[in-house]
Amino acid sequence: MDISTIQQPQATGQAGQGQSQNTQEVGQEFDNFIRLLTAQVRNQDPMAPMDSTQFVEQLATFSNLEQQVQSNQSLTQIATMMSDLFAIIASDWIGETVSVESVYVPFDGNDVNFEFTAPEQADRAVLQVYDNDGNLLDSNILDLSQSTWRWDGLTANGDEIAAGSLLQMRIEIYNADNILLGSLAPRLISNVTDVAVENGRLRLITDDKFGVYASQAKKL
Repeated sequence: MDISTIQQPQATGQAGQGQSQNTQEVGQEFDNFIRLLTAQVRNQDPMAPMDSTQFVEQLATFSNLEQQVQSNQSLTQIATMMSDLFAIIASDWIGETVSVESVYVPFDGNDVNFEFTAPEQADRAVLQVYDNDGNLLDSNILDLSQSTWRWDGLTANGDEIAAGSLLQMRIEIYNADNILLGSLAPRLISNVTDVAVENGRLRLITDDKFGVYASQAKKL
């Protein structure tokens, strides 16, 4: 009985069901190998024992199969640990209020809450709201004594802006001499409703359907 031709199964490392099935196949092959090797040693002819070189090769195959079984089991354990870790991280973000810096605003029909940090030399700040084509829709002077602000979603003429519109918001900063110092992007305030992994990074989904990476968000 010769088991030297047993082929080693390929460890594909596929996640989920594929990985579990692969582990079972390797494990089954591993068990079969042990049984065949034991039977071969027991039933070899004492007057013509198995060639030692062949025996060493078969033991090497045995060792490789054992390592593959252990490797697949380790990958399964790592996948489980990563899933648990993701669940912990997700629970740390879902329900949290965050702010995200962005010029673009996916307007959902509700008030837009935002914050920003004005430079020390700022004496006046003006919120400018544009449509996606760059047309000015509204302009408001902001009270710099506040820490957060709200825009009601109305144009300068009092017209309601349609939900689903993509807007642009900029904050122009002026000094005491009314000289424009520059413009800032607001930090939009919203609540995290879901998380996902995208390209190996944690992505947050907010209640206004705004999606950003966790590294871009600041908890409030």
